[in-house]
Amino acid sequence: MAETRFAIGYALAPKKQNSFIQDSLVSLAKSRGIYLVRIDMERSLVDQGPFDCVLHKLYGDDWKRQLQDFKVKYPNAVILDSPDAIERLHNRISMLQVVSELKIEDHNETFGIPKQIVIYDKETLFDRQAWETLKFPVIAKPLVADGSAKSHKMALVFNHDGLNQLKPPIVLQEFVNHGGVIFKVYVVGEYVKCVKRKSLPDVSEDKLRVSEDLLSFSQVSNLATNERIDDKYYKRMQLDDTEMPPQSFITDIARGLRQAMKLNLFNFDVIRDSRYGNRYLIIDINYFPGYAKMPGYETVLTDFFCDIMYKKQKEVVNCPDEKDCLINTGLDRRQTHNNDKDMRKLISNTCCDVDEGGLPVSTISREEKENSLQV
Repeated sequence: MAETRFAIGYALAPKKQNSFIQDSLVSLAKSRGIYLVRIDMERSLVDQGPFDCVLHKLYGDDWKRQLQDFKVKYPNAVILDSPDAIERLHNRISMLQVVSELKIEDHNETFGIPKQIVIYDKETLFDRQAWETLKFPVIAKPLVADGSAKSHKMALVFNHDGLNQLKPPIVLQEFVNHGGVIFKVYVVGEYVKCVKRKSLPDVSEDKLRVSEDLLSFSQVSNLATNERIDDKYYKRMQLDDTEMPPQSFITDIARGLRQAMKLNLFNFDVIRDSRYGNRYLIIDINYFPGYAKMPGYETVLTDFFCDIMYKKQKEVVNCPDEKDCLINTGLDRRQTHNNDKDMRKLISNTCCDVDEGGLPVSTISREEKENSLQV
């Protein structure tokens, strides 16, 4: 029986493509029946493929229309992820509103978001009554979070004079001392990986009185390279000394966010409030982050692609009517004639079972795989 090929078309900006589509990922995926194919942005998407799955991180009305047209022609193709779901993360207010919707129980830890307000104009910016609930220092972030260089430009504002350098619309988020460590949580379907990175140092009351008005930066986790940050602070601080959040707690939050946002590929930034040992604050959520920075990302992503493949093939096995199978899966007619035994063998030979001498697969159980994908 011929091997089933699972084609994933990817549409990524050049910088994202260069970092994510590594030879190591392409090779591992291919060895397990997953073929990563670049989508030609000079041609209409609907004229390419067919693809079992479209993996993308592009924005704009034209691209959204192309995805809609592609879905009409190939209704059983998987789109990772829905443009409408992704758009929620383009606004720094709406992206964190989802956190308040989560209900995580049976943990000693608590979570939330920092106090924050959105400022649309200069008049409101200098109206102290408009944001009297906040106190300095504050983090000023652009309201729009579309992944552009401009959307990454942020500032730590120490006093009212620092507001003069800000350009609304912006979000003002209360800065919370967190021991100079930020936890970045990567989510790939059911897979959750938490890593720790250096962050902004704590700001004491004494330092607040003598600090400059404003400190600009682009990424919190890269601030150690900024000469204006206290270099001695970072030399003293050892990330190895920082306790990680409980894995079960982080996993429950990740699962809740994934279900609420209907997204499979994202990460979120978490800090531990220094005032409380068990209080965590989610400060940012990003779609399709730099997964190549995550150790072993090739295996994690390939396992995830295999989960998609398994789900599609399982629908063929369980489908009682051939016509319905074609509608539900998008697989060609040849594949619907396989019986259950052949299909189980097919699945075993590609992604979803451990084969003697084969590659390691996801630690997700068979039952979890059946319910793991929400697209």
